[in-house]
Amino acid sequence: MAEQQSTGDTTEEDATELQFPKEFEKAETLLISEVHMLLEHRKQTNENAEEEQELNERFVKTLNYCERFTKFKNRATIKAIRELLNQKKLHKFELAALAN
Repeated sequence: MAEQQSTGDTTEEDATELQFPKEFEKAETLLISEVHMLLEHRKQTNENAEEEQELNERFVKTLNYCERFTKFKNRATIKAIRELLNQKKLHKFELAALAN
């Protein structure tokens, strides 16, 4: 657990208690399946470009990770899962953790 020192706020950060730094308040969570779709789109865009650029190692490793652990293969399924879990009034962190 880390404490916020820069703002003088002594609130402890603890994901198990859903206490996050202020920077996370407006941040959105993505499912691994959503990240996979974004990376695949980027890869396809790169392959279709006139001058295809080599993808860096971090991109390739992240894409491989997402390919291995993605659960949902299409947007409709991802949307349905999000809608189902949103009905449970979960924190966005909990929603992503459960869906992943």
